[in-house]
Amino acid sequence: MITFYGRPNCRLCEEGMNMMQLVQQDVHFEYQTVDIEQDEDLHERFMMMIPVLEKDGQIVQYGVLDYETIYEIVQPTDSSSLKPAL
Repeated sequence: MITFYGRPNCRLCEEGMNMMQLVQQDVHFEYQTVDIEQDEDLHERFMMMIPVLEKDGQIVQYGVLDYETIYEIVQPTDSSSLKPAL
């Protein structure tokens, strides 16, 4: 699961959301958006970092989000390409 943490009236958050939508034009993926101002703990944790992009509970990028990083994390994993250990 990909989560985008941000808040209203945040220029970097708007730019990050635009970048997410730009990547969505090339790769289909879903994500949830969380307003950190609705949760005191999230607000304290992420206020100085937003926007924050998280995948499967791990922070992937924050501040200025770039196309390449988003594109890489939304790529489907192909388990058939994994080589078995010998």
